[in-house]
Amino acid sequence: MQRDAPAACPLCQAPVLAGDVYCEACGHALGSPVCAFCDAAAVDAEGYCERCGLRQPTERDHAEIVLVGGAAGVTDRGLRRSRNEDAMALLTAGGTTVTVVCDGVGSSPRADEASAVAVETASAALSRGLSPEEAFDLAGRAVSKLATSVHDAPACTYVSAVVEPGRVTLGWAGDSRAYWLPEGTLLTTDDAVPTGEITAWLGADAVGVTPHVRTLTPRGPGHLLVCSDGLWRYLDGYAFPRAGTPLELARELLRHALESGGQDNVTIVVIPLGEAHE
Repeated sequence: MQRDAPAACPLCQAPVLAGDVYCEACGHALGSPVCAFCDAAAVDAEGYCERCGLRQPTERDHAEIVLVGGAAGVTDRGLRRSRNEDAMALLTAGGTTVTVVCDGVGSSPRADEASAVAVETASAALSRGLSPEEAFDLAGRAVSKLATSVHDAPACTYVSAVVEPGRVTLGWAGDSRAYWLPEGTLLTTDDAVPTGEITAWLGADAVGVTPHVRTLTPRGPGHLLVCSDGLWRYLDGYAFPRAGTPLELARELLRHALESGGQDNVTIVVIPLGEAHE
């Protein structure tokens, strides 16, 4: 069979022939996906470009959820991180709205996997009617199973909200937060030292961590905001929008975080309460 004219390996630029599977010079697998940043066909199985080193965009880089009742969530990679290690779940079960937001601990391996499995496990448990403590425990076990040892332990922070008619129940560990809008009242307390280092998280290396649980009655129409630190680090002195749909509010908060620097992943869930459901 006659081969086409020689081409070049996208990684080392050595000549290769059509039909070659690997570059004989460097061993690069030919026919790899094309990098979204440098256009080289050099993306490996882990999603990184072997030429420029950048991780490829994924569906987690930016995602939005909007429920029929109006609740909305937005998660975004931000401007400085190579991938989104936040995760969110937002769903309804009967007349109850459930959300879980987890922020992968950047110093831990595969933090994106930790946050993803935590929100999936906890949201499923809460939607079945399990308590915040039970959902947190199940999520912690799921994250712990990702570890190969205490020295290779994926980890994430955690905050959940179960919104029922006339009642909101929060559960959290770490520094992901919940607020009452439009006043911007903080409803959670951080598990962190003054330097900002967190003292509680989900993971195989988390010892003796139990969730904080708080049940409250909404004071009137408004919105519940659940978010990661990629947003709240920019909230000092911020005047929250007083009008707009939950999705519009979430997008505006994301815009504020990005315009303020966007140094971390950003996850924002806005749930209407009271007359705000209309």
